[in-house]
Amino acid sequence: MTEQGPGRRLVDRLTGRSDAVRPPELRTDDNRSASKLELFFDLAFVLVLTELAKALREDVTVHGYLVFAGLFGAVWWSWVSSTLYANRFDHDDVVYRVYKLASMAAVVGLAASASEATGERATVFVVCQLVLRGLLLLQYRRAHVHVPDARPITRLYLTGAAAGAAFWAVSLAVPRPAAYAFWLAAVLVEALVPLLATRTSAEVPVHVEHLPERFALFVILVLGEPVAAVAHGLYDAKWTANSVVVAALAFVLAAALWWSYFDLAGARAKRLLDESGEPRATHALDVYVFGHLPLTLALATVGAGIELAVVEAGDVPPGTRLLVAGGVALYLASASVTASAMTGDVRRGWWWPLAAAVVAGLDALLDLPAVAVIGALAALVVVVVVAGSVQRATGQLEAEEV
Repeated sequence: MTEQGPGRRLVDRLTGRSDAVRPPELRTDDNRSASKLELFFDLAFVLVLTELAKALREDVTVHGYLVFAGLFGAVWWSWVSSTLYANRFDHDDVVYRVYKLASMAAVVGLAASASEATGERATVFVVCQLVLRGLLLLQYRRAHVHVPDARPITRLYLTGAAAGAAFWAVSLAVPRPAAYAFWLAAVLVEALVPLLATRTSAEVPVHVEHLPERFALFVILVLGEPVAAVAHGLYDAKWTANSVVVAALAFVLAAALWWSYFDLAGARAKRLLDESGEPRATHALDVYVFGHLPLTLALATVGAGIELAVVEAGDVPPGTRLLVAGGVALYLASASVTASAMTGDVRRGWWWPLAAAVVAGLDALLDLPAVAVIGALAALVVVVVVAGSVQRATGQLEAEEV
């Protein structure tokens, strides 16, 4: 089916292309990787993560962390929902680019309101979420019209996005904190759709090369926060001797976390996703996608805590220790549980990250100076990387380049 009309002809003339506007098509069989537009789109999410981390550092309490985690989950799902559409239907015509760039503008709005999303900027935050859902509806509607084979999938996503938009819209009329229940409902009802989609339409699979790459790129974005935290912490601490030592150890920790994901956790998960066949394929895909929520939340938590640890280079308060050590523990546990859930085998390969997570959790509870806390965590993750690398080299752990 071809899109006709004066608008298309005008765009074709302006771009000098006869196919500047063309119907969507299913892209799951193409040999492709993340597009430059997707990379540009991701930059807006860096801004959101930065603002959320800033707000958490200003309120290192149980309440502050719950707000951080809740908003992170909502923003993460906005990224995932856009990524799942692009995974199947990104054909890079002018209309798709306009929708993607408009979505990016809405994410910039999320960033500008994120630090006060539960305060005076709540309305802005919700409106930006509504804009994202509206644009997603337009994209899935377009795919529904032009890709008949994908209609079982597009129908589900249209329903989910519409229901999610309705919950976000209703929350505008509901007083807080009751409105937050509608935010949660909006995310949950949309998150249910991929679970249903993988079970009802095996003829429209995801692109199994593109999806791990996209999630790996999001992990890179989140890992940028610990690195930036080292620099910001040094600046705020005015390069004191203690802060330099803690910053150096924090950088080793960030580097080890990167190494552990791209050589071990993420590489292992990608291999398991590639190997999974029916009937395990749907289960493995679901675990892979949703297992990245606690994993990336953990890395974002570490990033927020590292800056405080560098600034407080002496004795770190309990809140900072919980952010850094608790984040490391959650990351290691998430990696371990995800791999075990994807294989259905809890006896092999991934008990050591889980054991390391327990050690990291203990580190959070001990009243130690920042050098000891960050140093112990850095050493712990380095040990995990070395142990995993040995297992990979000896064939005990199979992984695939992310």
